[in-house]
Amino acid sequence: MEYLKVFVVGGLLCVIGQIILDTTKLTPAHILLTFLISGVVLGAIGLYEPLVKFGEAGATVPISGFGYALSKGAIEGAKSNGIIGVFVGGLKATAGGISAAILFGYIMAIVSEPKTKS
Repeated sequence: MEYLKVFVVGGLLCVIGQIILDTTKLTPAHILLTFLISGVVLGAIGLYEPLVKFGEAGATVPISGFGYALSKGAIEGAKSNGIIGVFVGGLKATAGGISAAILFGYIMAIVSEPKTKS
């Protein structure tokens, strides 16, 4: 049952993104930023937390989950270190994901044969 919840929550987030992509003139980059910012805002006001508790990885793996992690880290950092903690907390909370993205991006750049668009 846990896998089903994760699949449904993650799938619904992807369906929302696909509907936005198909029905508007927004580019994928605009949609990506919209999801990121919505994750930050919903995380900051406490509305993303119930989705994370229900959908677990289905809610935390998409880009909106990254925004949620940024806001949660910034809030916790501000509570413990004041204004500097706002900046440091977000980076601490997302350092693992950022490091993995850089590492795997570098590996794929080495392994693949990049070509220019024509």
